Amino acid sequence: MKKLKFTIFISVFIFSGCAKPELKDPYIYVLGIAQDGGAPHAGCSKVCCINRWNDPKKKLMVASLGIVDPNTNEKWMIDATPDFPKQFEMLTGNDQKQLKGVFLTHAHIGHYSGLIHLGKEVMGANSIPVYAMPKMRKFLNNNGPWNQLINLDNINIKKLNDGKQIKLNKQISITPFLVPHRDEYSETVGFQIKGPKKSLIYIPDIDKWEKWDQSIVDLVNKNDLAMLDGSFYQNGEIPGRDMSEIPHPFIVESIELMKPITKNNKIYFIHLNHTNPALVKDSSAQKEIIKSGFNIAEFGMILNPVSYTHLTLPTNREV
Repeated sequence: MKKLKFTIFISVFIFSGCAKPELKDPYIYVLGIAQDGGAPHAGCSKVCCINRWNDPKKKLMVASLGIVDPNTNEKWMIDATPDFPKQFEMLTGNDQKQLKGVFLTHAHIGHYSGLIHLGKEVMGANSIPVYAMPKMRKFLNNNGPWNQLINLDNINIKKLNDGKQIKLNKQISITPFLVPHRDEYSETVGFQIKGPKKSLIYIPDIDKWEKWDQSIVDLVNKNDLAMLDGSFYQNGEIPGRDMSEIPHPFIVESIELMKPITKNNKIYFIHLNHTNPALVKDSSAQKEIIKSGFNIAEFGMILNPVSYTHLTLPTNREV
């Protein structure tokens, strides 16, 4: 991935229930920020979930990004989550013709299970392109009900390959890259998304940074924005469970590793578990993240490549 040779500023908007600003350049639309089970989490009666059960407005949808080109009205989605119905509506206004493809990171339930809504029992979609890595393609082709979607032409499986760029249109490209994770059924990838003026890397799921044969510091430095795995704030977050079983990088570890490159506030944590104290308004975890020069992704956030202003995010706002 070549380092970009231009200087840009980042415009960030929050959109949730109000009119989107009029945008002329491609942008990223944050459709969800939570770990695979969302928040509140099924079966959870802890303090972190009670308020969300009692107030539906506090529900957090599973991590997903929309890629939008307002000039052509083309839209793509990264991951098909359990919250696909609402996220599809947010992105396309329920217009199937606008959705030009779905890119899958891997075969854990929060990242592909929403494909089921494209089937005959729901949307009866017509040949929606679904981009997947080799093992992920094999998984979808060889297992029901996913292969029914293929056989009925609800989805059209497209090839992804490590490090191979795909041009979405004249202005936007996307490149998958392998990352280490619990790969029971498929590989796991992150994505680099390049627009006409900047690039973003998206890694919602990864094992510890030191398990990767690439430097996350170098990769972040070579791109203008980064949305990274923020599943857990620190060890001990889930009482009574050995967190080595779920070896995501803790936010406190990522902060320590990447502090030297935070001067542009370019790093956003996403894919937060329902137990993560960074989701709690004005918590010490939230305050420490912001104080350290990092950000927490927000539902409805628009990352806009217009080179005019940099709007400061109210990143401690609870959705």
